[in-house]
Amino acid sequence: MTRRGVALVVVGMLLVAGCSASGSDGRVLDVSAAASLSKTFTAIADEFERQHDGVDVRLSFDGSSTLANQIRQGAPADVFASADQRNMSKLGELAVDPEIFATNTLVIVTAPGNPKNVRSFADLTKPGITTVVCQVAQPCGAATDTVVRRTGITIDAVSEEQSVSAVLTKVATGQADAGVVYVTDARAAGDQVTTVNDPAFATVVNDYPIAVIADADDHELASQFRDLVLGEDGRRILRDAGFGVP
Repeated sequence: MTRRGVALVVVGMLLVAGCSASGSDGRVLDVSAAASLSKTFTAIADEFERQHDGVDVRLSFDGSSTLANQIRQGAPADVFASADQRNMSKLGELAVDPEIFATNTLVIVTAPGNPKNVRSFADLTKPGITTVVCQVAQPCGAATDTVVRRTGITIDAVSEEQSVSAVLTKVATGQADAGVVYVTDARAAGDQVTTVNDPAFATVVNDYPIAVIADADDHELASQFRDLVLGEDGRRILRDAGFGVP
């Protein structure tokens, strides 16, 4: 049974018994977060729910640009965590006091064992190597574009994906020979891919900001989630996943 399924069963049992624990008021917190935060924010949400009886954290993961546009159009969100500051800035005053909580850098992933012998970013230009990247509107795509401009190496990608997780999936499932993703995504994929680094990636660092949304249903609860991400528990989870932390 999923974490949310268990939570619903527990709440249902309490209602049937005619009693409730302190703070068990069935509150819902909507958190929109960059796709590269899927694993870490699921763990953080688990911890938050453990600390807050009766609270259900609903997570929405996608490319930061996609999420920012959805929030601007009225999609439910109490907290937004972006993989770059540019997409957080799109929200303007909707994002209350954004604060950096993590950093990330790029890496190349290939099929296990690196059968095409990719050794550098420049190798992605070789004939016979199919490469996928993120759309430039997404933070992973913007970072890749920065590497392209700084190195002068142009990648003829076979597709540009809406999120870094989509890039990783295409490589892991054999739909592409290589892809440019974040270090954390490559680590989370384990032996599904082989990782190839390049010195050019070290100077392109994405800062991850988090903010409470101005029209959040419960500002206090949203602020508590943000504080957990910024606090020691959140930083421990992020560090374990390979993120840099401020």
